[in-house]
Amino acid sequence: MLHIASRIVRVSGRRYYTVTGDTLPIGNINSVYEGLNVDKRTLVSTERKKRTFTDRSQLKYARRLVVKLGSAVITREDGNGLALGRLASIIEQVAECHHEGRECIMVTSGAVAFGRQKLTQELLMSLSMRETLSPSDHTREDAGSILDPRAAAAVGQSELMAMYDAMFSQYNVKIAQVLVTKPDFYNEETRKNLFCTLSELISLNIVPIINTNDAVSPPMYIHDDTVVPGTGKKGIGIKDNDSLSALLAAEVQSDLLIMMSDVDGIYNKPPWEDGARMMHTYTSKDKDLVQFGQKSKVGTGGMDSKVNAATWAMARGVSVVICNGMQEKAIKTIISGRKVGTFFTDCATSSPTSVDVLAENARSGSRVLQQLTPSERASAIHTLSDLLVEKQDKILEANAKDLEEATKGGLAKPLLDRLSLSQGKLKTLSIGLKQIADSSYENVGRVLRKTKLADNLILRQVTVPIGVLLVIFESRPDSLPQVAALAMASANGLLLKGGKEAAYSNKALMDLVKESLQSVGAEDAISLVSTREEISDLLSMEKHIDLIIPRGSSDLVRSIQKQSKHIPVLGHAEGICHVYVDKDADPVKALKIVRDAKCDYPAACNAMETLLIHEDHLTTTLFTDLCNMLKKEGVKIHAGPKLASHLTFGPPPARTMRHEYGALECCVELVKDMEEAVDHIHKFGSSHTDVIVTENETAARKFLGIVDSACVFHNVSSRFADGFRFGLGAEVGISTARIHARGPVGVEGLLTTKWILEGSDHTAAEFNEGKRNWIHEPLPVH
Repeated sequence: MLHIASRIVRVSGRRYYTVTGDTLPIGNINSVYEGLNVDKRTLVSTERKKRTFTDRSQLKYARRLVVKLGSAVITREDGNGLALGRLASIIEQVAECHHEGRECIMVTSGAVAFGRQKLTQELLMSLSMRETLSPSDHTREDAGSILDPRAAAAVGQSELMAMYDAMFSQYNVKIAQVLVTKPDFYNEETRKNLFCTLSELISLNIVPIINTNDAVSPPMYIHDDTVVPGTGKKGIGIKDNDSLSALLAAEVQSDLLIMMSDVDGIYNKPPWEDGARMMHTYTSKDKDLVQFGQKSKVGTGGMDSKVNAATWAMARGVSVVICNGMQEKAIKTIISGRKVGTFFTDCATSSPTSVDVLAENARSGSRVLQQLTPSERASAIHTLSDLLVEKQDKILEANAKDLEEATKGGLAKPLLDRLSLSQGKLKTLSIGLKQIADSSYENVGRVLRKTKLADNLILRQVTVPIGVLLVIFESRPDSLPQVAALAMASANGLLLKGGKEAAYSNKALMDLVKESLQSVGAEDAISLVSTREEISDLLSMEKHIDLIIPRGSSDLVRSIQKQSKHIPVLGHAEGICHVYVDKDADPVKALKIVRDAKCDYPAACNAMETLLIHEDHLTTTLFTDLCNMLKKEGVKIHAGPKLASHLTFGPPPARTMRHEYGALECCVELVKDMEEAVDHIHKFGSSHTDVIVTENETAARKFLGIVDSACVFHNVSSRFADGFRFGLGAEVGISTARIHARGPVGVEGLLTTKWILEGSDHTAAEFNEGKRNWIHEPLPVH
């Protein structure tokens, strides 16, 4: 087989193909083909072995790109001219792709619409001058409707290209217009010339912009059984720019065709109908599942035309995405691998079950869990608890693989500690899960309030699950069974997105979760999301996900909170915990508590990050003892500004007082009294967990009352801020928010309420008319 153009290099701004060891300008590729007795038109089919991408993550490797702009994308929603702002954004993205070394071709609509806009104004002026007509009798629509579309196209084509040229020139990109008609594809000579021209333009680093020549030809229509001259192969019916772009993409062997329209993608039925569901992935097998609606209000191509064109191109080695061209940065987002639009693939094993389906399964699984009795839900959790011990060898074997790969990859030690599982951890997990099971009998369906509104009219407020949770966690596989058990107890559906560093451990643990759910017929309620799904895609699934709970580094949590625009996020961005050693602190207690708060598990979010010491201790042995103890434990100390001012020689100054070290490091600072300690905590803390060590009960009560944190402790380590230690069995996360749930979030934090009203034949009008009377009598809830 002939091997041509295996790679591309750039020299002085021009691209060169490396052909059989020789580097030649692509512009001179003719000589290569002539010498090899190969038609130049075969350039596109022989220069590389074609295979469609099987996963969105591969789209970043697309080198040759065709972008089709539909009429609805080009024109404004009110029909008055072109959407210049939207076009400018699209052109900027194409220019970026071009400068990245991608070969870009555009297929554009809009000539008729642009020409009609130009001519309508002149026609209205002409009509208004006629003595037999009143200006009020003719509107812009009347004028536009009597315009010949071919005349409009003739005017619009030049105007459209002038606009494209002006916009692309801002990015130093040269363009060329190529107008095509039916014979250009189905006449052997013109077909050959067309693709020679396209190849030459691409070789010259020029972006071809292609449109049908509607000024001389009616809208093209060729039956699907038309045989392309010289090939013996059937072509595609060219009815609109959808089929035109598909044909071009296939002929030039494009890696990716992006068809931009006014809809988000392919739906199983018209989007405005009940039960319509967006199909993020489409295969040829899905065709019978789709019900097509009306055509675009602006263009000539309906959704069935787009699907037919896309599947035709896909069958010829072109990957296709149909998307909404009005979405910001759609092209760049698609190339980055994000789930935008509908991705066409025919690889049956290209991807696991889509997240949409997993989320829908989680919703239905949640409803199955709700219908179970409390003892049945508790039984599933007990099963999972037992499996953690019974199959610990399998779990630890999987965890060892994760640790080996993470160590080779240079994962930081605090994250390695979080990743590591042991028999002790699994035993503690098992005990915690049994606590959750034993406390789950009064969760779902618990009556919080009962009121007699009127005779035979009883209102109850009862607890119900939130719905579907998405929990994103890093490096901590032990989170998976904890969160799964909490979801079971609260009857919530759950999607779990773990870090890739714990892939083996997470899979082994998820197998046990599925086994425990299967015992009660709710195996779909909880699923582990594939690592190929981007978090950003999950955060846009507000129709499927009700609450996001991130567990991990402060960077992760902040990123999730920033990206999630429509789904509420429950969590804490940082764990900057303080221990304040008061002037009346017991030295022995202070040493013991500070050691545990910092050194027991420094990677935990409830570990001490700042030690505040009353300035009176600077002249006592307690200050020295605390510093020596920390140094002995291997803790690196950073001095706060006030402490640094008292020392000639001492620890290096802290760069910032608001920092979560997550390691054997901490900041030490002096304060003059408890009020200054509280002010420091409020200024630099993260509202997570803060501690006072003192024997002064008055000071302790005041500290506990005025410190505005989720957890506030007296004479105990900050490490007690934990769902298991609080008797919750585990926590799905720790929240520093001030609404819904705060602190370690157990089952109760995963519940909301609904109101149930039972009567006989009550109507609101009866109360308004005085026929019935309000009572509003509180009743016992049991």
